[in-house]
Amino acid sequence: MCLTINIYYTGKNGSARAFAKEMVESGLVERIRNEEGNLKYEYFFPMDDEETVLLIDRWKNEDAIEKHHKTEMMSEIAKLRDKYNLHMRVEQFVEKNKHK
Repeated sequence: MCLTINIYYTGKNGSARAFAKEMVESGLVERIRNEEGNLKYEYFFPMDDEETVLLIDRWKNEDAIEKHHKTEMMSEIAKLRDKYNLHMRVEQFVEKNKHK
């Protein structure tokens, strides 16, 4: 069972894009991508909303994302969100294994 979480970060005056840029440049994104069970961690920019950034975050299973949520990286992400005064909207999708 894979989990995909879409997180929409919204700010003002380009702060969401600055947040994503700092996440990448600080190496935090690469550290998350290297965690066991991470399948995707990518930022996208909606064409019709320059103040929002979409993060697509995909994990192999619930255990993998729970381990990620217990890491120090989560507090680093929270500090950056606060630094850029971002608001979040979260969507979660579960892909269940199909039985034939």
